[in-house]
Amino acid sequence: MITRKSFTFSQTISWSIHHIIWLVTGATVFAVGYRFDIISLEIPWLPVSVIGTAVAFYVGFKNNQAYDRMWEARKIWGGIINNSRSWGMLVDGFVSGQFTKEKISEQELRAIKRRLIYRHIGWLYAHRSQLLIPAEWEHIKQSGLVRRYANRMVRKFGVGLFNDEITAIELKHYLPSDEFDGLINAQNTATQIINTQSRELTRLRERGIIEDFRHMEMANTLKQFYELQGKNERIKKFPLPRQYANLSRIFVGIFIFLIPFSLIPTMIEFGPWGFWLSIPTAALVGWVYVMMEVIGDYSENPFMGMSNDIPMLSLCRTIEIDLREMLGETKLPPPIQAKNGVLM
Repeated sequence: MITRKSFTFSQTISWSIHHIIWLVTGATVFAVGYRFDIISLEIPWLPVSVIGTAVAFYVGFKNNQAYDRMWEARKIWGGIINNSRSWGMLVDGFVSGQFTKEKISEQELRAIKRRLIYRHIGWLYAHRSQLLIPAEWEHIKQSGLVRRYANRMVRKFGVGLFNDEITAIELKHYLPSDEFDGLINAQNTATQIINTQSRELTRLRERGIIEDFRHMEMANTLKQFYELQGKNERIKKFPLPRQYANLSRIFVGIFIFLIPFSLIPTMIEFGPWGFWLSIPTAALVGWVYVMMEVIGDYSENPFMGMSNDIPMLSLCRTIEIDLREMLGETKLPPPIQAKNGVLM
């Protein structure tokens, strides 16, 4: 998540310099072609402007859908935060020796609470780690310039800010040693962690540490975690439909290709200064449309490990601090801080 209030001019240029280069180069080629009568074809502004308007609506629709995917992901993680705090409250208040036939020591009750809380923290980091696995349509899995650019952005602004080995470290710390190997090697570790939580609730019910009502309330909270996990997985594993994602790029390309045939010959008619002004003007119009397309393209997948991601590591750490405080712990990890204007 980008935390800075605004982008500087130099930052904007650095992010789009490769687009600026080819746009200026193309505009220059067309301008020279018209200046020396190498190109004679002229297209009236009316059809080009109609196409530009249609493309703007289409790209705007795509950007709206991309933003909806990102905002939905953030709302889901907000639900994870709220339900995690509820889980901590239920564990702290419901796990007791009130209904047991035999007396249970406070030390054992604390151990049970700690195990339930810590296993949930392990679920948070496991779920985050699984969401960061690249899908085949994400930029990091593409080839050529797109992949190199995505790799650079991930290293400089994305999860590269924090070594993702933190996930393995956290799981080793928070999952019971006799469960770690089985859970970490599961096809879906996060799913199996919640199922392990459910099994422990069943054992606690059998021992009378929780009675039926408490068992159902806590099991229902686990069910809500499954629902939230499934919603995140739906966003991760189902891309923005390719007909919208890809055709908008084609439409923008067509419009940019047509711009010089209308704009440049019109401006050249105004004299020598019109020739020189036509190059930056054509490039600027193309740049605006390209950046609208790029913004939507890099916003449609909120779990790519890049700077515009949902700040899952920060959210996991926030929940971890809250839950460990409920256990009475005082040696807590610090909150994740933004680096280079990016919070992960």
